[in-house]
Amino acid sequence: MKITFLGTGTSQGVPVIACECATCLSDDCHDKRLRASLLVETASNTIVIDAGPDFRQQMLSAGVKKLDAILLTHEHKDHIAGMDDLRAFNYKSQSAIDIYAEERVQNAVRKEYEYVFAENRYPGVPKMELHTIAGYNIDLNGDEIIPLRIFHYRLPILGFRIGEMAYITDANYIPEETREKIIGVKYLVVNALRKEKHISHFSLGEALALIEQVSPRKAYITHIGHQMGRHADVNRDLPVNVTLAWDGLEVNCVE
Repeated sequence: MKITFLGTGTSQGVPVIACECATCLSDDCHDKRLRASLLVETASNTIVIDAGPDFRQQMLSAGVKKLDAILLTHEHKDHIAGMDDLRAFNYKSQSAIDIYAEERVQNAVRKEYEYVFAENRYPGVPKMELHTIAGYNIDLNGDEIIPLRIFHYRLPILGFRIGEMAYITDANYIPEETREKIIGVKYLVVNALRKEKHISHFSLGEALALIEQVSPRKAYITHIGHQMGRHADVNRDLPVNVTLAWDGLEVNCVE
């Protein structure tokens, strides 16, 4: 299995519009962050986790030619706002794209993309096939996907475990039952917005504490805000098995 970080930024991306902090003015390509999204490629599937407003640019940059499914963590705009561009994959495959989400998130998708689900649809609108995630594992063409209940402040959202990789974004609390599902996973992706504590996202210290508990072979920090600081400055102080992810980073998840 291979994962590609399509975007590693927070809801505003990095650089932030009109900001003149050192991170936003950085010339380092590692400090240019689109909204958080992950490409997962297995022998059977090409999967994207979340499709925010940078989805089109991310698909072009990663050279994605087919898409089997999208997994949605939650309904915030930076995670669902790019799904109109599924039209290109519809045209190529001549089929709808499978979207896996909780019922609440599906309702938000139906509202956001009302024209997709209208009785009299305009020709050429995207085609989406919604599938409900209801707590049980998903079998996607032989790949087992384990939904992970996490919390974004008081909002219940989802992370996902696929094989030996677990992906957790926008979280600031993980129930013990979920922690048990990821203990010992070999590759852990977890959000950390900044070094200071935040109401709805892990801080860097909180993310590092989770990583220490899970004890993965390798851990990657994502959903990073400009307040975190420049990639080069932060990365050199991290434990040897932890790195700040960056847009375009590819990882072969060898079991």
